[in-house]
Amino acid sequence: MTIVTPKFGMGASVLRVEDQAFITGRGRYTDDIAVPGMLHGHVLRSPVAKASMKVTSVEAAKAARGVHLVLTGADVKGLGDLKSGMMQQQPDGSQAPTRDIPILCRDRVNYVGDAVAFVVADSRAQAQDAAELIEVDYDSEEAAGSTATALDPESPLVWPELGTNRAFLYELGDAVKTEAAFERAERITRIDFVNNRLVCNYMEPRSAIGEWHADEGRFQLTTGSQGVHSMRSILARQVFGIQPEKLRVVTPDVGGGFGPKSFVYREHALVLEAARRLGRPVKWAGDRTEHFLTDAQGRDHVVTAEMAMDRDGRFLGLRIRITANLGAYCSQYGPFVPYIGATMSTGAYDIDALDAAVTGVYTNTCPVDAYRGAGRPEAAFLIEKLVDACAHDLGLAPDEIRRGNFIKPEQFPYRTPTGRLYDVGEFAGHMELAMERANWSDFPARLAGSKADGKIRGIGMATYIEACAFAGSEPAHVELNGDGTVTLLIGTQSNGQGHATAYAQFVAEKLGMDIAQVKVVQGDTDRLARGGGTGGSRSIPLGGVSAARAGEALAEKIARIAADELEASAADIELIDGTARIVGTDRSIGFADIAKAAKRPEDLKGSGEFTQHEATYPNGTHICEVEIDPETGNTEIVAYTIVDDFGVTVNPLLLAGQVHGGVVQGIGQALSENAVYSEDGQLLTASFMDYAMPRADNFPWLHFETRNVPSTTNALGIKGAGEAGAIGSTPATLNAVTDALFRAYGVRHIEMPATPSRIWATIQDAVAAK
Repeated sequence: MTIVTPKFGMGASVLRVEDQAFITGRGRYTDDIAVPGMLHGHVLRSPVAKASMKVTSVEAAKAARGVHLVLTGADVKGLGDLKSGMMQQQPDGSQAPTRDIPILCRDRVNYVGDAVAFVVADSRAQAQDAAELIEVDYDSEEAAGSTATALDPESPLVWPELGTNRAFLYELGDAVKTEAAFERAERITRIDFVNNRLVCNYMEPRSAIGEWHADEGRFQLTTGSQGVHSMRSILARQVFGIQPEKLRVVTPDVGGGFGPKSFVYREHALVLEAARRLGRPVKWAGDRTEHFLTDAQGRDHVVTAEMAMDRDGRFLGLRIRITANLGAYCSQYGPFVPYIGATMSTGAYDIDALDAAVTGVYTNTCPVDAYRGAGRPEAAFLIEKLVDACAHDLGLAPDEIRRGNFIKPEQFPYRTPTGRLYDVGEFAGHMELAMERANWSDFPARLAGSKADGKIRGIGMATYIEACAFAGSEPAHVELNGDGTVTLLIGTQSNGQGHATAYAQFVAEKLGMDIAQVKVVQGDTDRLARGGGTGGSRSIPLGGVSAARAGEALAEKIARIAADELEASAADIELIDGTARIVGTDRSIGFADIAKAAKRPEDLKGSGEFTQHEATYPNGTHICEVEIDPETGNTEIVAYTIVDDFGVTVNPLLLAGQVHGGVVQGIGQALSENAVYSEDGQLLTASFMDYAMPRADNFPWLHFETRNVPSTTNALGIKGAGEAGAIGSTPATLNAVTDALFRAYGVRHIEMPATPSRIWATIQDAVAAK
């Protein structure tokens, strides 16, 4: 059998097949769905960050027009809490206890937005009105709202029974070896900074529809997610105490995920429980304010980092102390995120000794969990900010100090102090290419031009490496349909990445057919027995390989059937344009006829499962150039250059889209986005009036290209790319801003986000100090 590779196979810049539906309004999101007889739910949420609480009366709410059900914590005490199973081992070998999320609060609330009651009515407006009639007594207490002060002796305790706000302590590396490196060091550079808290702000707020099918004794949940199988398992086993087969989870189109749509939230359980009690479908649709208050948030670290160096700037040892905010409860992956970030502490550098300690803390704020990159952006920002500070201290250029400390190509495979095994890398190669593309050497001329215009200018770089496509697998199944099309079933979940296009490329290439003839099915636990979902940039490196192998398996079966029908050898069959043909002849049979000729259903199916035993390690260099108006503090990004190593490119257009989106999110953190809580735990940035999202007109054209070194870990050489843009862009941008401030005013540090007001105040302070 031979296959004539179509023009839209792996590596081709194929336009997204799913976009026609989206741009013509035919996308189908959870809130677009209306099930016959459907009712609507609303969650009553705590207005205070910390209080003992008692619901004293729900009678008026129950009697309100259109109301069918009111649930309080006492009503759902039979439902299990949402638990995190991701606590890592502490230095003494123990795992710290978690603080789990009740479906509805019973006698305490722990952050503004904590769920107190659930009202179901004929309409959403009626449910909201009725919720205001519920009588709740709150005995407010002093809240712990700050990461930096959570462990202070005078800080209020979120969970008094613990006797501390410390949630856990993780230690990585070798403290003794690191201390020895610091003792012999000629130079030590230290930085202190905050990795600011972020709100995800996907375009589609969360929503959920719960159904109870009494005749089957079975639930159905329809909701936007990043994977239906993990959601089913958690809800079935943790919350309802039922077998997973008793719950079907369906995910239609999803308008952005970025991590927070991976998690099971209270509303998922509430719509199901309400549907079971009422015998009617129940929908909950959150609004933007609820998203700000209650969807898991990201980052929020307070960091101290020190680098020990010899006199030439060679890195000898790295010491890190991180305080990571968990919020009021342990969210699903919350305790794991700072740990996974710490495992990437040394970045792309050959650092022999590491001493890293990560302390998780509770505060009376919304829970913190995985957000695009999940720990790796925090790690990359730390090391790249520190490396720039080291260069300043030693009087070295930022590329010079990096080049002298990079892990060299001949050192691979390279084991880091945290046990990470990097397979390949040519870090200096993509850094030098990025500098060439960014015209780094001519920056002084551009700087002079800015000075002539009364502006200040800076250029910054970040060379990142991240871990993704973690060890595991993602099975794929393909089937030839009666009309000659092919269906691929796979347990990942598109949130806008373009899976329908990318997966179709893998399959179409193996079958010699048009990608328009390949239908990709995700997001239904009834149609696929298992799946790992989307997260950690795993879908294409793992799922893509499995899809290709499934396509190969089906191609062999198609060739055998075609050989029988054409009275030829399977070795003489070629697959081309949706037909099977005897090589060198005009004798052929179409896929539809092959489907009819199959003797058994199994003859039309192919499966593939690639298991990967180590993560892959995408890496690259970002260079950002900024011009700042010192009179206003406004920053303009005047140029942005990216050269990435993603191993092997599946679809350059999809890849560029992923990188562009990630870069914008990372720059948003560096320059504008910041979730701010008051001392009493009120979220002060709970709308787009106060939380500044990046806009299209904030950015120039982003120059993006790849300089790929195929992975030796992945079967197709793919490394993954979904989170990389957000990992490299934040440090590159802040390094550029800091460079501008240092050149003009001698300023060495500014916290994120570097907003116009913060930059202006920093400049004024620097001028006054001279």
